[in-house]
Amino acid sequence: MNIRKKNFRHIVTHTLMVTAVAACLPALAQDKKDDPQLKIYRATATKVNDLVHTKLDVRFNYKKRHMYGKEWVTIRPHAYPTDSLRLDAQGMDIKTLSIVKNGKNVPLKYKYDSLTLAIKLDKEYKSTENYTVYIEYTAKPDELKVQGSAAITDAKGLYFINPDSAVKDKPVQIWTQGELQSSSAWFPTIDRPNQKTTDEISMTVPAKYVTLSNGRLASQKKNADGTRTDTWKMELPHSPYLFMMAVGNFKIYKDKWRDKEVSYYLEPKYAPYAKEIFGFTPEVMEFYSKILGVDYPWNKYAQIVVRDYVSGAMENTTATLHGSYVQGTARELADRYYDAGRSTIVHELFHQWFGDYVTAESWSNITVNESFADFSETLWAEHKYGQDAGDEHNNEALQNYLRSPENAKKDLVRFHYHDQQDVFDAVSYQKGGRVLNMLRHYLGSPAFFKGLNIYLKTNAFKNGEAQQLRLAMEEASGKDLNWFFNQWYYGAGHPLLDISYKWDEQSKTESVYIKQTQEGKAFRLPMAIDIYTGGKKERHQIWIDSKSDTISYQLAAKPALVNVDAEKIILSSKTDHKSLEELLFQYQNAPLYMDRLEAIEAAVAKPTDATAQKIMLAALNDKYYGLRLKALNSIDPANTVLSDAALPAILKLAKSDDNNLVKAAAINVVGSSKGAEQQIALYQEGLKSQSYAIAGASLNAMATVKPEEALTLAKSFEKDSAGDLTNALITVYAQRGADAEWPFVYANFNEAGGQAKFDMAKDFIYMTAHIPNPVYAQQGINAIKDMAIKYKPNGFAPQLIEVLNQLKQFRQKLNDNASAKVAEDAVKQVNDAK
Repeated sequence: MNIRKKNFRHIVTHTLMVTAVAACLPALAQDKKDDPQLKIYRATATKVNDLVHTKLDVRFNYKKRHMYGKEWVTIRPHAYPTDSLRLDAQGMDIKTLSIVKNGKNVPLKYKYDSLTLAIKLDKEYKSTENYTVYIEYTAKPDELKVQGSAAITDAKGLYFINPDSAVKDKPVQIWTQGELQSSSAWFPTIDRPNQKTTDEISMTVPAKYVTLSNGRLASQKKNADGTRTDTWKMELPHSPYLFMMAVGNFKIYKDKWRDKEVSYYLEPKYAPYAKEIFGFTPEVMEFYSKILGVDYPWNKYAQIVVRDYVSGAMENTTATLHGSYVQGTARELADRYYDAGRSTIVHELFHQWFGDYVTAESWSNITVNESFADFSETLWAEHKYGQDAGDEHNNEALQNYLRSPENAKKDLVRFHYHDQQDVFDAVSYQKGGRVLNMLRHYLGSPAFFKGLNIYLKTNAFKNGEAQQLRLAMEEASGKDLNWFFNQWYYGAGHPLLDISYKWDEQSKTESVYIKQTQEGKAFRLPMAIDIYTGGKKERHQIWIDSKSDTISYQLAAKPALVNVDAEKIILSSKTDHKSLEELLFQYQNAPLYMDRLEAIEAAVAKPTDATAQKIMLAALNDKYYGLRLKALNSIDPANTVLSDAALPAILKLAKSDDNNLVKAAAINVVGSSKGAEQQIALYQEGLKSQSYAIAGASLNAMATVKPEEALTLAKSFEKDSAGDLTNALITVYAQRGADAEWPFVYANFNEAGGQAKFDMAKDFIYMTAHIPNPVYAQQGINAIKDMAIKYKPNGFAPQLIEVLNQLKQFRQKLNDNASAKVAEDAVKQVNDAK
């Protein structure tokens, strides 16, 4: 599963200012020492019975939002004889429950508490005997009282999207979400990750709709009542949480990897862009198959995009489900680089091996699913886009993990947690991915990938845990890895490194002092140190394993640079006491993305320093667009010494850089700088661009120098805007617009999902505060209230409550007491929401 990251920006209006917490999904549960849930050892579920085969026959009542199901579930005792069976079945009406004997259904006795079925079998069965239970039931997901989390915002399993077509131009869809234990909201099962079963699912749907499920489409039958029954068969075993169904008006684009079908299911609007969105999938399948030495293990691979999805994406076996953020038109896709959807696509594909082929035996060991999928994003970035792109992605993931101090308190393999959803966090994802990256570098790629091959083949179609991974890596490398796994998998935290240097001219000795300043134990760290002297680089491999280490080198002359952790691999937070002169040398001579980024970040911290300015000017011409972008976004136009010196380079980027995001950022800097009014021709040219980012930046610049003209221009873009251009329109309307512009702003804010809504929040709140029409003000207040309730699990409610309180005060100053009352009531509703 890929979890969409959401950052809440500073929300600022003339009289409203709220600084919100910078946060990322999933929100991190606050571990409390007195929480009794944390004292429970979360063991792998005991297997009394094993699923063998699951057959479902389902149809849907769109009006009631019910699913009518018939199930034949074949089971056998795991090890010991048993005369009982327990199935998870959430919020269902159970019509019939029988055992199938000689083709007949014989009723069984059972107890049902709305969550589980406790079934008394007709006899005691041995582990060599299969038995089949038949259940007729109704699933009522919208009546199910369940709570989602920051990672997966809902847990009702089965979703009816716009079933009554009440929302104009919004498609009617049905889709499922099984992880963690929500499949049992739409069919009774043993809903645990350490169960594996084959399956057959027959869906009866309106004939105009397309269906998708796991495995192959075995048959389609037209019915006399205008419906069609599609039967999908999954003939290799997989876990219940990986079952899926989707129904709706999707267009299917058929692709191919070797002799296997690859397909993309999209809304008709986006079907022409299927190849641009997903077309690199076969290339990724080939890459992963080769590096793992295990060919893609399933009979097909489909990807489907749905509306109102409750997370980022889900790796259902053979049929990944994506949220709508991955689809786009040609203009939208022109501004999307690796991290804007493509990383999600490769993440979910890697799960087909790590998560589906071999599945974590328990949520405590989710690292063997999610850490691998996170790590795969870096692997593909390196392979496809180069080492700089891989290193950038790796570093962004590291910073995501480091952002919250709470993460350092959690083991990667976590046998104690408050709720099982808590393990879907930056420890299991980003930290775990970085741990695997360190292991790859420590063992070397050949041994590392040999170890992955052993792990996959040994546990194929079964379950895995971190100890099995360790044994596979030890077999491949011949090295004892208990120290590594004890430190990184079964221990918490990371080293805080303080690195300093001293040159002794008399003895010609360079001393490097490495302190680990974190509380508690010292980490054992293998690392490289590069020493640059006399125009040459010499690498030294060292180990540090104490809280304070000193390494000394006899050299012919004072080195120009000592580069500790030269491979930039160690999962740590570093304070490196290099001078700006040394960092300038590092930028110019050390080879890696991180070498240059470290120099840029140090330069940003000292914007008036002459050496820092040299680094920034060099960074504007960096070979990698991500660092050019970093430099542009770090330039303060108020620092005229730097901005004046940099302006020729920035203008060149604005006019001719081959990256749309760099061009747009350069235009933003020009538009905010002294002399912005002299570059109107640049903005006018940018407004013609097919890139929404460039057009949006150009409109923002026009709004700075010719605000009334920008308002008129904004109107002309309403029919074809998305992304940064839509945000620019909303900014212009918030600052210069009135009632006439509100419908556009309101509609786009309501339709925005995830990050896009947060990006618009600043201007939306400002316009809500200032809009003349009280009806519109109340619409805005209610939209903010809904946002606060939706993202309350992520910790954003307090900040948005403060926004609502200040909106109340602002509307009162405008003598709009009706809107003030709506804001007051909204605060109560947010506080009462669970």
